[in-house]
Amino acid sequence: MHKFDYSFLDNGLLPASLVNITSSISSLRTMEDFRKSENQKIFTELESIAKVQSVKSSNAIEGIVTSDERIVQIVNQNSAPLNHSESEIAGYRDALQIIHTGFETIPFSQETILSLHRTLLSAAEYEFGGKYKTEDNVILEIDSYGNRRVRFAPLSASETPVAMEQLYLAYMDAQSNSNINPLLLIPCVVLDFLCIHPFRDGTGRMSRLISLLLLYKSGYDVGKYISFEEQINNDKTWYYDSLRKSSENWHESKNDYVPFIQNFLITLYKCYSELDKRFATVNSKKIPKTSRIEATVLNSLLPISKSEICKILPDISPTTVEFVLGRMIKSGLVTTIGAGRATKYLRK
Repeated sequence: MHKFDYSFLDNGLLPASLVNITSSISSLRTMEDFRKSENQKIFTELESIAKVQSVKSSNAIEGIVTSDERIVQIVNQNSAPLNHSESEIAGYRDALQIIHTGFETIPFSQETILSLHRTLLSAAEYEFGGKYKTEDNVILEIDSYGNRRVRFAPLSASETPVAMEQLYLAYMDAQSNSNINPLLLIPCVVLDFLCIHPFRDGTGRMSRLISLLLLYKSGYDVGKYISFEEQINNDKTWYYDSLRKSSENWHESKNDYVPFIQNFLITLYKCYSELDKRFATVNSKKIPKTSRIEATVLNSLLPISKSEICKILPDISPTTVEFVLGRMIKSGLVTTIGAGRATKYLRK
């Protein structure tokens, strides 16, 4: 069985690029902490938007989808789930809320992981929620011709409980080492969790919830304001490629964690960079409203709706936002996706 040991993070042999990224993230976190203490209202609005995007994106990565309008209704608990997919979406909403509101007192443990998994699947009424797998499973991939092959064989069901205990103990041991940066440790733990693949269903979504829990507990809570899951979904081809590379020879404990660490850190860095852009746009009161609206749309990495712009810029009226968006479309700066209330705007 794979040997869970993160002491290599303390040997100083990691690529300098990873260390540089962690330094950049730490600097941006310091800026976030300062801004948060002075501008709580702005961060409250950003959290509301990010929650919807996180629930949507984490489920979309697994092929669980519904309309944007329904996502908002489900996340804001204005409507009960109407089908199985929406029940799964509601489950992620509930598990995410537990982390957002209680991460400071929630320990990272097997009990917490099983409890979150139970919450994740409770709305869909799965009987195996909160339980490790009882049958062996494999990770399949499909080529361009529709042919399936086994990409990775996780640990067997019989090995899973012991492996999860070893994962927890290895994390606790590394966490107590002040020379090991948590930003390097967390992606290693997440990778090992994915390679164990401890659940019959929901392992991918649980990996993202665990990522947020460990990041928040380590003081990196940008995922509350800029969706970490959305950044993964925005470039999921690279995410899966890094996962594939880092899982090679995992069973023999000869795998290379670096590709997955790099993907994880750059995804987190993008979150902080996006937060920096949005805050600069929102907080620049001396800049004309028209310019602030344009900057909000043009700086957004993903399509953004009129209602999302209004939440980011609460001091600007919806009428003004609509006028500027119309002008941006006519000038060719942006294109639209969807129609009616579901319309979103994206830089050309």
